[in-house]
Amino acid sequence: MSEVLFYERPVPLNRDSHKNLRIKPIPSAAFAAKAHSVPLSCVEFPHAAHHYPILFAGDSLDDLNPIVLLGLRQEENLMVDENGFWASDTYVPAFVRRYPFVLAEKPPEEGKDGDDFAVFLDEAYPGFGTEEGQRLFNEDGTDTETLKQAVAFLGEFQQHIRRTRELMKRLHDLELFTSRTIEIKMPGKNVVLNGLYVVDEQKLQGLDAETLHGLMQDGSLTWIFAHLFSLSNLDRLVQRMHARFTPEERAEFEAKMREEAENQAKAGNDA
Repeated sequence: MSEVLFYERPVPLNRDSHKNLRIKPIPSAAFAAKAHSVPLSCVEFPHAAHHYPILFAGDSLDDLNPIVLLGLRQEENLMVDENGFWASDTYVPAFVRRYPFVLAEKPPEEGKDGDDFAVFLDEAYPGFGTEEGQRLFNEDGTDTETLKQAVAFLGEFQQHIRRTRELMKRLHDLELFTSRTIEIKMPGKNVVLNGLYVVDEQKLQGLDAETLHGLMQDGSLTWIFAHLFSLSNLDRLVQRMHARFTPEERAEFEAKMREEAENQAKAGNDA
């Protein structure tokens, strides 16, 4: 499930078993080094659009959710370097920033509709301990300000996800999604990314004035434009990937590009 992506040992936060737990910030994003994409809320589109391609993915057309593309190969996050640091001066998605905490939906119980959430934490997070850092619970068992702030952030993120689901339904009902296949030239076999969707600009332009006005009034149009603007960032990811080529991969890639150029030139001459 995407909710617990890169959480190694997620467990419910417990006032008894975690009463002495402390947390200290670890300036490392190594936990996300193998996440080539993460979910994104629509509220984040204007921020993320300056740095990443924002696309839509899901099991079916009526179950799409926005993601930011962080890498072009499985288990490779191009925004996390070999030392575990996130690329400087780039937006870090809230999905990543909420770590090591996460909200997980409780199973439905008798008399409840199942909408309640419980706070989980990743016990594998190296910043957890009992000696250093800020306490999660006071001596009397109440939440510390540190925990309150973390839980408030989780709640805010969950609200943004609800708003995002509303946006997805609106775009689906307006039939604005179109599939997009991305092919990246690589040494050897090219990388092909399937199962992705974008907003169709022609369909967007074909909407009537009343519908467009409604999208503008509720902020949806701003998010749509941010998504479309973000697609140009695909080239940035390609450049980051090229920078990680080994000498052997680089030599093979350059030879492949020369061969393609020669074949194109030959085809042009034959024409």
